Amino acid sequence: MIIVERMPGPAMARRQVEIVERKGLGHPDTLCDALMEEVSLALNGAYLEQCGRVLHNNIDKGLLIAGQVEKRFGGGRVLKPMELIIGDRATMEYAGRPLPVADIATAAARDWINRHLPHVDAQRDVLIRVALAPAAAELTGLFEHPGVPRPANDTSAAVGYWPLTPTETAVLELEGWLNGASFKQRFPETAQDVKVMAVREGQALDLTVAMPLLCAQVVSEADYFERKEAVRREILAWTRDNLPLETQVRLNTLDQPGQGVGGVYLSLLGTSAEDSDSGQVGRGNRVNGLIPVNRPIGTEAVCGKNPLSHTGKIYNVLAHRAARAIGEQVEEVEEVEVSLVSRIGQSLDRPLLAAVRLLSAEGCDFAPLIPRAREILAHELAATDDLCRRLCLGEEPLGVPQ
Repeated sequence: MIIVERMPGPAMARRQVEIVERKGLGHPDTLCDALMEEVSLALNGAYLEQCGRVLHNNIDKGLLIAGQVEKRFGGGRVLKPMELIIGDRATMEYAGRPLPVADIATAAARDWINRHLPHVDAQRDVLIRVALAPAAAELTGLFEHPGVPRPANDTSAAVGYWPLTPTETAVLELEGWLNGASFKQRFPETAQDVKVMAVREGQALDLTVAMPLLCAQVVSEADYFERKEAVRREILAWTRDNLPLETQVRLNTLDQPGQGVGGVYLSLLGTSAEDSDSGQVGRGNRVNGLIPVNRPIGTEAVCGKNPLSHTGKIYNVLAHRAARAIGEQVEEVEEVEVSLVSRIGQSLDRPLLAAVRLLSAEGCDFAPLIPRAREILAHELAATDDLCRRLCLGEEPLGVPQ
């Protein structure tokens, strides 16, 4: 049974206060999410190639321990490398033969770093420790289940919503623009560790952006502040071209002129994981790439979980997909929330709870919307097996760069 109820208004975009955050490409938490998902995808591919099917794995207990660097205007050096711990469970052997799980995981992580962090030497600047162990027989047995969809391997809850507000869209697009090829070509001194915090009060938007400048590109304190102001003005110009809101932009607000290297936000490798901030799976963006403080937010760490039976991954993606499908297919709906709860052992397409909350357009008759929302969510649940397949192949976005 799918429950459909009316959502109290107003819609998020019309509320007085909205808070939205995004941790960008080089943020340590985002790095952990992306790296664990990359390892999971690599293992899924290897299992398919070597064993003919995906075997049990959950690679969602990653930790990136900050290293140590010496920074100066014009350069610096690494004193202690970062350390990436790849943890949780994986199938280590099949049909009596060992599988090179640690080698696959290590190679996948280093490959991702090489593709996305141009100032990090994946061999020299990052130590990788694989702390994976075999899974419990009861959970491993779910992968032997003959039917599809498989039984859920956890009791968990997930929630998704649609549409994104202008503020949410702006935060997503701003970080993508700041880490895009065009911007980096014009401002090569900017690092990948971008964080955007948006606070909207009515029609006024306050953007706080953190983005270090690279030591090798900045020759003095005066040079730093001159380059920083040029970047800030560029961001402000972007907001004027792309946002219907009165916007203020603040960049690297901890800076203190006159303090030399100690008073500016510099980076040697492009990520604060080099010396000041460790990262952990699940502490960053949700599957839509945002941390929307005023919205319902699931608490599961999605990245790295297995894509065939773990509802912590599957239902989080499915909830957002279903909310979008309802919002796009039912014109009379202004905003949608979808909640799903799994029960361990129960088929993925039969959740313990499936609920939809709808905010209908003013003056709209709500009753006819109920069967339409139920039908769309039922269709999405029936397609769970196809969603699992896409997740297994990395074809479904999870809010992290691949």
